[in-house]
Amino acid sequence: MAKHTKKKKLLNGQDPAPVPQDAALFINRELALLAFFWRVLEEAQDETNPLLERLKFLAIIGSILAEFFMTRVSALKQQVEAGVIERSSDGLTPAEQLALVREDSTRLMVAARKCLYQLLPQFNRAGIHICNYAELNAEQTEYAREYFERVIFPILTPLAYDPARPFPHISNMSLNLAVMIRDQRGQERFARVKVPNTLPRLVAVPPPPNAPPTHEAYVWIDQLIAAHLESLFPGMEILEAYAFRVTRDAEMAIQELEADDLLETIERGVRQRRFGEVVRLTIDPMMPDGLRKILVENLELEPEDIYILEPPLGMSDLFGLYGMIDRPDLKYQPFVPYYPRLLAETDDTFIAVRQRDILLHHPYDSFLPVVEFLQEAARDPHVLAIKMTLYRVGKNAPVVQALLDAIRNGKQVAVLVELKARFDEESNIEWAKQLESEGVHVVYGLLGLKTHSKIALIVREEGDEIRRYLHLSTGNYNSVTAQQYTDIGLLTCDEEMGVDASDLFNFLTGYSAKKDYRKFLVAPINLRSSLEELIAREINHAENGHAARIILKTNSLVDNEMIRLLYKASQAGVEIDLLVRGMCCLRPGLKDISENIRVTSIVGRFLEHSRIYYFHNAGVEEVYLGSADVRTRNLDRRVEILFPIQDTRLIQHIRDDILKIYLADNVKARKLLPDGSYVRVKPEAGKERINAQEWLIAHRGKNHTM
Repeated sequence: MAKHTKKKKLLNGQDPAPVPQDAALFINRELALLAFFWRVLEEAQDETNPLLERLKFLAIIGSILAEFFMTRVSALKQQVEAGVIERSSDGLTPAEQLALVREDSTRLMVAARKCLYQLLPQFNRAGIHICNYAELNAEQTEYAREYFERVIFPILTPLAYDPARPFPHISNMSLNLAVMIRDQRGQERFARVKVPNTLPRLVAVPPPPNAPPTHEAYVWIDQLIAAHLESLFPGMEILEAYAFRVTRDAEMAIQELEADDLLETIERGVRQRRFGEVVRLTIDPMMPDGLRKILVENLELEPEDIYILEPPLGMSDLFGLYGMIDRPDLKYQPFVPYYPRLLAETDDTFIAVRQRDILLHHPYDSFLPVVEFLQEAARDPHVLAIKMTLYRVGKNAPVVQALLDAIRNGKQVAVLVELKARFDEESNIEWAKQLESEGVHVVYGLLGLKTHSKIALIVREEGDEIRRYLHLSTGNYNSVTAQQYTDIGLLTCDEEMGVDASDLFNFLTGYSAKKDYRKFLVAPINLRSSLEELIAREINHAENGHAARIILKTNSLVDNEMIRLLYKASQAGVEIDLLVRGMCCLRPGLKDISENIRVTSIVGRFLEHSRIYYFHNAGVEEVYLGSADVRTRNLDRRVEILFPIQDTRLIQHIRDDILKIYLADNVKARKLLPDGSYVRVKPEAGKERINAQEWLIAHRGKNHTM
C-alpha cells in the first residue's frame, strides 16, 4: 500500500487537517483515474491489437489527459491556491495530490510518445509513412510547398508581440509556434503563429519513390508551417521556431440561482472556456530558455505547469489520421449488429413490445430499433405525446430529427436537454434552440442538479386505453457512440414503470415533491437509500447462512459511504464482484475487511459504459440497470434512474451471457490489487482464452431471450 507523505506546514502557517482514521482503506481518486489511463495505454502497446487501433488508443490518451488537466488538475490547483488544507478520504492534501498527479501524468505522456515512436517503423512496413519534414524527398518537399501556399498560407495569422502590441491570447487546446525573428534593424522580436485546427494535423504527400501505389505518406502540419515561416515574415530573419500547446481550466462555475437564462449563461460559459487559467504548457525539449521565459511570464505559469515532451504535441490529433486512412486490414474486423428477431418479424414496434420486454445490448445489438421506436411514434396517428431526456446526442442526431418530425405531425413533445453535459454544451445548445424554434417544450433541468438519466416515454391511445411505452437505457441517445460504447437498453410497456416515468417527467418539467416511486430508483430521491437497503439485504442473507452475492458493473466506484457498506458486506460473508472500468477507490483483498471483494477492469475495443446492479437475494435474483455510477455526484447531485429487469429470462441472460462472461475474461481483464495497482489477467494453462467483448460479438443474437 502506498505510503502518504509526512504532514507539512502550508505557506499561510496552517497545518493540514489530520489524516482520516480509515484513510488506508481508500485509493486516491485522481491516481485511480490516472491508473485507468495507463490501462488505455496498455491497449496501444498491445501487439495483438490492429495497428491503426493502437494509434487510436494513443489519440484517446491525448484526449482524456487533456480533459483531466482541464477539470481535475485545474480543481486541485484552485484548492492549493485557495489554501485548502482538507485531506481527501485517502489522507492527502490538495498540494500532495497535485504533486503526485503531475509526476504520474508526466510519466504517462512520456510513455505514450515512446509507444508512438515504436509504432512508426511498423507503419512504415505497412505502407503508411508518417514523416518529419526534414525526411521528405525533393518531390514530397515541392508538393508540401505548393500545399502550404495554396491551402495553409491564406489561413495563417502571425501575431507579433512588442511594446505596441500586447501578448496574443493563446486559446485552449491550440497548437502554436513560438517564433523568434530578427528585423532589419537587428532587433529580435517574438511572434506567435497558431496552427489551424481546421486542417488535418498530418498532411498527405506523395509516397516515397518506387513505393507500391497503395502506400501513403504524411507530414506534420506544424513542421510544414515552420519550414515556410519566411513567407509569413518577409524581409525578416527567422532565428528559431518551436511548437507549444496550452491547456486551460475548462470548468464552468454556473451560479444557477443568479442566472436569469440558463441557456444564455451556459453559452457564455462555453465562450469563457477559451480564457481560463492555463494549467498545462507542453513544449518541445529543444525550445531555448529565452522563448520559454516569454511564454512563462506572459501566460503567468509556475515551473510545475511546464511539461517538456518530445513531439508531437497534442496526440489527440491522431484521431484525424485514423479517420483518413482506409485500411480495413489495420483496424478491428467490422461486424453487423444483431437486429432482434421479435422486432424483425413485425413492422410495428408497439406490437412487439406488448408481447414482451425487449433488451438491447449495444453495440452487439443494433441501435436502429431505438431510432425506429421514435420514428414510428412520430408517424403513428395514435401517439399523443413523446417525452425524452437528451444528454449527449452528438451531431446529425436521428433521434432529434424524429422529435422534430413528431412536433410537425401534431404530437405533444417535451424534451429535457441537459445543457451542463461537459464538453457537449455547444451541441446541446444548438439542439435546444432548434427544438424550441419548432415548438417543442424544452426544459433545461432542475436547479443545482444535472439530469443524467436516459429515458424516452411514448403516450399512445389504444381504443379506450392510454398506454405508455418506454425506452430506458444506461447510455446516451447517440447513434455514433452506440457503436463504440457498451450500453444496455430496455423497451417495455410495463404499466407501473410507465407511471413512474410520468412522475419523473413531472418532477423534471414542473413542480413535484414526490418521494416514492413504484419501481424506479431515482436520484437524488431514493437511489442511495435503495442501494443501501439492497446491500443490507445481502448482508442479512449472509448472516443467516444463505448464499449472498453482489455483482456491480459501473464506470466508477468512488462514494465513500457505499465503499464502507461494501466492506461491511464483505466482512459479513457476501461474495462481491465489482466490474469497474475506470476509477475505483475501494481496496479489495484487505485482510478482515475486503477479502470477499474482487475488482476487475476491462479495457478493450469498446468503452465499457453499461451499469448493472445484480443482487442474488437468496435465489430470488434482482437486477437493476441505469445511468448511475457509484459516485457521490450520481447519487446525490444528479437526476439518475435505475430500472428493474423483471423478465426472468432477461435476468438469466444478463447474469449468464453478460456478467458471467465479463468475469471470465482472461484477455482484456485487469485485477485490482490491495495496493492500488492492476495486473493483467492471463489464461491458465490449458484454459480457453476469453475476450468478453469479442465473445459478445461472436454470440450476438444467440440466446433465447431475443
